[in-house]
Amino acid sequence: MPSRATLESTTRECPLATALAERLRQSRHDLVMHWLERISQRVQVDPNRIFPTADLLDHVPLLLEGIADYLENPAEEISTDMPVVGKAMELGALRHRQGFDAYEILKEYEILGGILFTYLANAADEMHEPCEKSELLVCGHRLFTAISIIQQTTTSHYLRLAHQRVAEREGRLRAFNRSISHEIKNNVGAILGAGDMLSTLPDLTDEQRQRFYGIIVRNGRAMKGTLDNLAALARLEGDARQQRNIHIAEAAKEACRQVRDAAQAARVEIRLSPELPDAEVNAAVVELSLANYLTNAIKYANPEEPARFAEIAARVVEGAEGGELVVTVRDNGLGVPRGKRDRLFERFFRAHETVTRAEGTGLGLSIVRETVESIGGRAWAEFPDHGSMFGFALPFRRAAIEDRRR
Repeated sequence: MPSRATLESTTRECPLATALAERLRQSRHDLVMHWLERISQRVQVDPNRIFPTADLLDHVPLLLEGIADYLENPAEEISTDMPVVGKAMELGALRHRQGFDAYEILKEYEILGGILFTYLANAADEMHEPCEKSELLVCGHRLFTAISIIQQTTTSHYLRLAHQRVAEREGRLRAFNRSISHEIKNNVGAILGAGDMLSTLPDLTDEQRQRFYGIIVRNGRAMKGTLDNLAALARLEGDARQQRNIHIAEAAKEACRQVRDAAQAARVEIRLSPELPDAEVNAAVVELSLANYLTNAIKYANPEEPARFAEIAARVVEGAEGGELVVTVRDNGLGVPRGKRDRLFERFFRAHETVTRAEGTGLGLSIVRETVESIGGRAWAEFPDHGSMFGFALPFRRAAIEDRRR
């Protein structure tokens, strides 16, 4: 926050301050759109994600109103309970989720400062209020101080969240390392034991050999699944902006391809709805999420069902802010016991560990949840009379930014 000396230096009466503040309020929406365009030119984020909801886009002008208020009357300090502070913190939280770094946030406000100084300088040339040169400098200093206060609020909240993420990551890695070490140790022990039996007991029957081969294959697949989950968690910690967009149908087909062998071995038919919407999605997020949902459907297929299936479907649910793309995987498997449903998306939780011989670390669903939440989505499960339905929803906006520009 600015020092008392700074505040005293900016509280002198400036005849242009009120007129400039009012001009700033009148043009706040146009200035925000200009700010958005400039940011999108400097960072690798789609314009629809810079201010990704209509609510945020409507309320970001509150930042400019706060600047205008301070420009007009710097004696009224920007306090923590003012709406402008809440919006500055909200922007910091958004940038944290999107993977901005602290430098980019500083650059973002540098761009805003340049836009506002240029706009107000041009506006001042059109005004006829008498003003001394010293008073113009005071007015400019007020504008600089107001932008600095809001910038500090956004950056401080961003850094607090970044610190929390580091602490959470360290705790997660410790727990993950313990679990992974235990899983891989067991898998390796089983593979080596079965291999020793095959090599040292020459008189094994075909049935015994097949059983030991099965142990090796099953534990090898379990190790691969463990390593895949490790790689997925590593990707979660990467730059949220590194993404590739493809059509939902392509992402669904790729997820089906990834689980094809396991599905065939378990005699589970993977179905793809023919009515998928014409929508582009984040390839990594959707493929990873669908592959995990399908893998669970295959693992927990009901052996008593003569025709086992897992079906992918998707639809767009319209809403005031553009709606959501809802993607689901429905199966006729074992379902989940009622008492365990609330914990399904927790790390390392396995609902059927005493019912089936399915291998795994219990990380798949937690990875889905964290992945979709990292880009503003949500994940859940539903349980009809038979089987399960796992879904996730991602923000879906039909060129809302372009509509606002018209």
